[in-house]
Amino acid sequence: MLYSTTTPEQKRVRLREILGSGTLQQFPGAFSPLSARLIEEKGFPGVYISGAVLANDLGLPDIGLTTLTEVATRAGQIARMTDLPAIVDADTGFGEAMNVARTVQELENAGLAGMHIEDQVNPKRCGHLDGKAVVDLDTALQRVRAAADARRDPNFLIMARTDVRATGEGAAGLEAAVERAKALVEAGADAIFPEAMASLEEFRAIRDAVDVPVLANMTEFGKSRLFTAEELAGVGINLVIYPVTLLRMAMGAAERTLESIRADGTQEAQVANMLTRSRLYELVDYEAYNRFDTGVFNFQVPGRY
Repeated sequence: MLYSTTTPEQKRVRLREILGSGTLQQFPGAFSPLSARLIEEKGFPGVYISGAVLANDLGLPDIGLTTLTEVATRAGQIARMTDLPAIVDADTGFGEAMNVARTVQELENAGLAGMHIEDQVNPKRCGHLDGKAVVDLDTALQRVRAAADARRDPNFLIMARTDVRATGEGAAGLEAAVERAKALVEAGADAIFPEAMASLEEFRAIRDAVDVPVLANMTEFGKSRLFTAEELAGVGINLVIYPVTLLRMAMGAAERTLESIRADGTQEAQVANMLTRSRLYELVDYEAYNRFDTGVFNFQVPGRY
């Protein structure tokens, strides 16, 4: 009922524990507070909040148009709805090093368990698109150092994402990614997010190069094959995210339903695919609000819907 009973500090400790457990952790991407509650109910250990999802939900492309205020506000709304730790995508940190420092503290205030910051230039783009450009090594390290220095809770996770793999062909690109990952860890990164790896062998190369947790991004329609949890665990990956999966599924269902209404004059053909009224009430814990007022939930939920 209402919000999480677990404090942000407890969630951050929990995130550190599960990332150090030696087992692969699966974090689906939440596109709303209610979807975060569903992720928790289905037994996942954590929630991921994608910058692309936050931008797309505002009707914007993922090119750095969202503001720190927008990201911190929406990520906080999602994080407070679940007892699970939530990691948020902070893009390039919303500016220079001093902006990165403020970003960390605003996300701490919003109740997040961790964040990742990347080494792209602005305007940035989705990590699985061609034509990306990255900042020089010194700038990338400056961002990470600023983030690590700014946090007040030592358990707030600072993850460094590098997109440098896409700037070189084959072994050259991978070697550059490996070297940058090492440098980012030395600068203070608690974990590494190597974006757009082309194979399990490339993930293994990153895993072997650093002594911090490594994340794999299993986004649809991207550069990487959709490796299974077993495959990723086999090369030592600690965390896998499914950043846009739920948003894509929800929007796909919405589009099909709108087409059905337009074609048939009714949504009847899609009702069987909907979340029922009773299931929705379960997710929002409707009945529990009777502890405040017994007149809140004193009706029979219609059976069909």
